[in-house]
Amino acid sequence: MAQANALIGVGQAAYYPDISLTASAGTQSSDITHLLNLSAGFWSLGTSATETIFDAGARRATVQQYKAQYNADVAAYRQTVLNAFKEVEDYLISSRQLAEQQQRQQLAITSAQRYQKLAFTRYTTGVDTYLNVLTAQNSVFNSQETEVNLRTSRMTAAVQLIAALGGGWSATDLPSEKDVTRKP
Repeated sequence: MAQANALIGVGQAAYYPDISLTASAGTQSSDITHLLNLSAGFWSLGTSATETIFDAGARRATVQQYKAQYNADVAAYRQTVLNAFKEVEDYLISSRQLAEQQQRQQLAITSAQRYQKLAFTRYTTGVDTYLNVLTAQNSVFNSQETEVNLRTSRMTAAVQLIAALGGGWSATDLPSEKDVTRKP
């Protein structure tokens, strides 16, 4: 944007005439002994100015082109900033929602584990068949798998949020394999 803004100034400066100032000085003499005399010196000073009288609107069109490029650059910058804000907001919302879902899933795991214990107790007392115990175990495993998927999605959303904020990390900042596989 700064470059486009500077080009507008360059285009507007083309409306003004080009003025140059030149000067020269020296000595001349037919005899080397008189070379340093004051009468052997000469100097010249001159100015010149040039101005285009008729350019068929080329300067005005150039300035308008530079202004249009500047406006396009400003719009692109504004769009980039708005998109960055949108991404940050989206990932913040996603992280919050995934955290809530993960908490609810923890409750579901706890309930499934209680049902599994109850089903096993009912089996050991002879009230139910072992099929109910297997169904309860399957429910526990499915709930745990869903919680792991939610945790993975939450970590992914956190990484996306960091990237959207313009941040980064090094390999030393990442959790170890033991930390990732550790049960909560």
